[in-house]
Amino acid sequence: MRPELRRVLEEALDRAARVLRRRFGSVSIRYKGPANLLTQADLESQEAVLDLIRRRLPGHDYRAEEKACRDTGSDYVWVIDPLDGTTNFAHGYPVACVSIALLRRGRPILAGVHDPFRGERFLAEAGGGTRLNGRPVRVSSVGSLARSLLITGFPYDRAERPGFYTAFYSSFMVRCHDVRRSGSAALDMAWVAAGRADGFWEFNLAPWDVAAGLLLVSEAGGKVSDFRGRPWGSLSSFGRQTLASNGRVHGAMLKVLAPRLGAPPYQKRSAKVTRFCMPKSP
Repeated sequence: MRPELRRVLEEALDRAARVLRRRFGSVSIRYKGPANLLTQADLESQEAVLDLIRRRLPGHDYRAEEKACRDTGSDYVWVIDPLDGTTNFAHGYPVACVSIALLRRGRPILAGVHDPFRGERFLAEAGGGTRLNGRPVRVSSVGSLARSLLITGFPYDRAERPGFYTAFYSSFMVRCHDVRRSGSAALDMAWVAAGRADGFWEFNLAPWDVAAGLLLVSEAGGKVSDFRGRPWGSLSSFGRQTLASNGRVHGAMLKVLAPRLGAPPYQKRSAKVTRFCMPKSP
């Protein structure tokens, strides 16, 4: 791994974290959808990261949440969520982060999630493990669903399908120790990697929500799959169904998830993701 790539990742996290700290408590909001917010902090954080990548690594591609994309066919693609937990952030609820992953030929090789409100930085490198503020971390050793602490989230179409999503919540609630909802999928996966929770599931996330978390969890000894136990394929499929765990409760969680899937509520989202990188018409 080139040291320059790690330096760019860390500097990008620094830049974004400074924006989030400066903007916290004073935000202007607009709605991308009924439950989907956008703040000035999202845009400023994203531009701070992209400006660095464009200058330092001009041959690299990128895909970021707020409709920013460079797609030249490079082996290297940066996947960026400049502010994960925007609803929390907009309400002054300090559970949010910046999430950045670097993929080489479609697989994550570097990942970082920075929580500016706790001063916590989670970093992972392919083959190099996962670290929290420089210290190695591992997933938990909890081996049974009954003793596990789980995390979940509800996608933006939750008002249209409340019964579908809460059925999964109810099924886990009676089988595990307890369930939490933080409002930041990137932090949820980082916390699974650090052993603070034993499993996390959510529908209809986007690649920028989970690309960093995939490497964090995997390098910490955990497992990430869809709800039938299959690994994710191309980048556009990342997050469509997200199950991240310590590995020990993965099978038990799949037994709850798979029989209840029914008609998947996540198919519309894939078109939204790929549209950001479609070539312009001549």
